[in-house]
Amino acid sequence: MSDRYPVPLDDLLKLLVRHEGSDMHLRAYEPPVFRIHGDLRRTNFPVLQPEQIKAIVYEIMGPERIARYERDLECDLAYAIKGLARFRVNVFRQQNSVGVVMRLIPIRVQTIDELGLPPVLKEVAMLPRGLVLVTGPTGSGKSTTLAAVINHINESKPVHIITIEDPIEFMHSDKVAALNQREVEMDTRTFADALRHVMRQNPDVILVGEMRDNETMQLAITAAETGHLVFSTVHTTDAAQTIDRIVDVFEPERQEQIRMQLAVTLQAVISMTLMPRADRPGRVPAFEVMLATPAIRNLIRERKTHQIYGMIQTGAELGMQTLDNHLLDLYRNGIVSFEMALSKSSNPSEFAARVGGGQRSEELMTAPPGEV
Repeated sequence: MSDRYPVPLDDLLKLLVRHEGSDMHLRAYEPPVFRIHGDLRRTNFPVLQPEQIKAIVYEIMGPERIARYERDLECDLAYAIKGLARFRVNVFRQQNSVGVVMRLIPIRVQTIDELGLPPVLKEVAMLPRGLVLVTGPTGSGKSTTLAAVINHINESKPVHIITIEDPIEFMHSDKVAALNQREVEMDTRTFADALRHVMRQNPDVILVGEMRDNETMQLAITAAETGHLVFSTVHTTDAAQTIDRIVDVFEPERQEQIRMQLAVTLQAVISMTLMPRADRPGRVPAFEVMLATPAIRNLIRERKTHQIYGMIQTGAELGMQTLDNHLLDLYRNGIVSFEMALSKSSNPSEFAARVGGGQRSEELMTAPPGEV
């Protein structure tokens, strides 16, 4: 068996783009698998052998990343096909062989309007300072959303933007703003290392690709506290959970201080999910939008985050919206199915009652997995 796979990597990725896929999975003893509009689909190409996957990824990794992978058994990098797209690559170990997932990143950064993002994001992008968090599960579109926000700032304000990413995903070029993009383990050791030194780089806007640990969280909050506009992501599903998750990461004796800092610095939490469309092929995002009003800042201080949802419900005139209200709009406009909207709802019983789904709604909520 040859170490070289009969289908070149670039040809596989070109096919992924042609079929409007988002991810490609390579693992031993399986053919390449594409994720298209949210669903995994096996291709008809030959089964991959362990040595073939290793040859594919080692060719694009280079000596430093190969050494890092063999030391840590994990490695993130970016790969580009000129004129087509960039790809975020995660190389990992599974069952004693190499596994790979490659995520498509379009070359052109889409605008807030093109992506159908909440219009209030344009106002959030123009804020002079504070912490803005985009949250959601893996693959929900957080990076795409932040890229659109950074692009809006880049087109609108003569500011210095520094991004810290692992790896760099969307490539930005200077427009009205000046941009520096730094990649973890290539341009800096860690997110925390980059944040410790970022104040000396005269930034106005800072993008932290992900807040993975309490040190990064503390430094990001401090940067927002000292007059910078800071964007980052967290793997949480709504605003209240996001605040609680950040506070809970810290030692008990520090939690009150972090809560007070968040009450002052937090400007907005945008929580999102992606769903298959019902009206045509593709996926559509749904959002919860929380803006830090004085009332919400008080709830954060007073440890009453469970009441934030009610504040979001009554804040529509300010640009806030609950996830369930957005899901209801998408369903009523025929963009997503009732079943899909219900599965993403934060309160399925209430959502079903608002739709008037009746008995079918109850069946959906109680059916065993795989029988809906």
